[in-house]
Amino acid sequence: MSARTTTRAFFDADTWTVSYIVSDAATLRAAVIDPVLDFDFKSGRTATRSADRLLAHIRDEGLQVDWILETHAHADHLSAARHLQQHIGGRIAIGENIRAVQATFKKIYNLERSFLPDGSQFDHLFKDGETFMIGSVAATALLVPGHTPADMAYLVDGSVFVGDTLFMPDVGSARADFPGGDAHQLYRSMRRLLELPPETTMYVCHDYPPAGREARWQTTVAEQRANNIHVHDGVDEDTFVAMRHARDATLDVPTLILPSIQVNVRAGQLPPAEDDGVSYLKIPLNVLPRRQADDPS
Repeated sequence: MSARTTTRAFFDADTWTVSYIVSDAATLRAAVIDPVLDFDFKSGRTATRSADRLLAHIRDEGLQVDWILETHAHADHLSAARHLQQHIGGRIAIGENIRAVQATFKKIYNLERSFLPDGSQFDHLFKDGETFMIGSVAATALLVPGHTPADMAYLVDGSVFVGDTLFMPDVGSARADFPGGDAHQLYRSMRRLLELPPETTMYVCHDYPPAGREARWQTTVAEQRANNIHVHDGVDEDTFVAMRHARDATLDVPTLILPSIQVNVRAGQLPPAEDDGVSYLKIPLNVLPRRQADDPS
């Protein structure tokens, strides 16, 4: 936070996700980052408790939303971007490499022919280094692939919102074994972020705290460079990639990966209702690998 902008974090304990509202103090214009749509896997029911907390803050503070920003097509929660847009407007945006993710998962889900993997479901696709405005404050979209091809970080007024690319220093880094993921790219993306000024505030999208620590989501570039267990200064690319490959080979797929991505590649829109008026989520059988552990890092 600075005198120009205010950042408010909202932690969703069910998915360990942190959503953010960043607002310009001068104009009261705002951006929402990575909003969560609640989803009960057992019943197949969605809810808007998490998103409604964001809406209440936006209304209480008198904010006008310019952007609803996704850092990537998440595999661990459904996006509430469309729900928020219906209530408070704003342009839903993501990185332009979402097209590659859409093409991959259109095949995995055998999505309807009318679903085009061209990014048109989003209002804006960012290019690497593209500048955009939140009120009177300039922000920059940074391409940071590796976890997925479409991961973006958003640099706003001395803070950077890194999505799943980096976690808190004692948790480390994101996995790189999803379709299109690449540990070499992930290392280079993390080093790109760690080359920002050391005082840059870094906000992560998830926290999976070790035993005895409460959830946290704010750190600095300097702290990451000194203490990140996977990529602190001195860890070279080959060492990181070997670690990441070995660790990823032990990780189970996220619980909500199959429900979430088919919604998130649609910018938070549920699949088209069928002739009975109900939307259905697909579960492709025997496609994704089965592993033993359940730890996203």
